[in-house]
Amino acid sequence: MPAVERMTITMPVELAERLRQTVAGGEYASTSEVVREALRDWTRRRDAERQELETLRAAIRAGLDSGPAIPAEQVFAELRARYDKTA
Repeated sequence: MPAVERMTITMPVELAERLRQTVAGGEYASTSEVVREALRDWTRRRDAERQELETLRAAIRAGLDSGPAIPAEQVFAELRARYDKTA
């Protein structure tokens, strides 16, 4: 069994009551079990958000490293010229 550390937390009365009701309803054996699951969910979500942010940063870096930007007006003018040639 992993090492265990006892902590005291403070929360709004409404959350504490909801926690007690969840345990009393039989969904969990203890309030600690509810808190541990909530922390595991928070950790997974936070890790996913960090990964998404790193993916976005990598995409931005790739875009910046891909070379100089072309003004939109120039791109559209070139597309219009191509379209006019084929029409």
